[in-house]
Amino acid sequence: MVTVLTVSDEVVEGLWNARTLPFDVDLVLGAGDLPFEYLEHLAEAADAPCVFVPGNHDADLTGYSAGRAGWMRAGLPSSWPGPDGAVNADRRIVSAAGLRIAGLGGSIRYRDGPNQWTERQQKRRAGSLLRTHTWHPLLRRGADAHGVDVLLTHSPPFGVGDAEDAPHRGFRCLDPLTERLRPQLLVHGHIHPHGTRPADRQLHGATVINTVGYALIDITPGGDTAPIIERRRHGS
Repeated sequence: MVTVLTVSDEVVEGLWNARTLPFDVDLVLGAGDLPFEYLEHLAEAADAPCVFVPGNHDADLTGYSAGRAGWMRAGLPSSWPGPDGAVNADRRIVSAAGLRIAGLGGSIRYRDGPNQWTERQQKRRAGSLLRTHTWHPLLRRGADAHGVDVLLTHSPPFGVGDAEDAPHRGFRCLDPLTERLRPQLLVHGHIHPHGTRPADRQLHGATVINTVGYALIDITPGGDTAPIIERRRHGS
């Protein structure tokens, strides 16, 4: 069983101010639109790895690569603007704390800015993630029937916890992506609950949670049982 702290969109002051977290955590998952310093702090306070995807209010992290000489962008030395030590899972499948995590960041395009995509653009990005899924070594170990453990997104799927206004519509392409990847858990942010507690939902066997604020979840790698959401607090 892996205990995962999931966060997005709203800084929780009690966690931001804590030198150590009030609960044991094996992994921090960031679903976007948080200060990168906050993610760094949570990973340090938890003494745990951090995996994240960017939200529509985050910096543009495309085109960066890490090498022996440091970070590069467009063939030139550059400074990494993302959270130090964290893994950007956007359009990737990564392994952390024994979990297989697929990531797809960004929101529907509603104005100019980074990490915003039309439905067609996000469908292409999801397609590249599916192509990765067909050959990825993490999924060829006999447990591949389970697909990934977590699908980490910023926006929700269309019609599954999204909103009706244009900036907060979900992506239709997340429905077939979830069906193909078969995650136990789909974690998203972007939809602020404004003091309410949004209901967990189901999509192709995955438990879909809105993690604005934070959620604490127990999940068994490669398991067939639903994740256990022990405690949840939205906002500060």
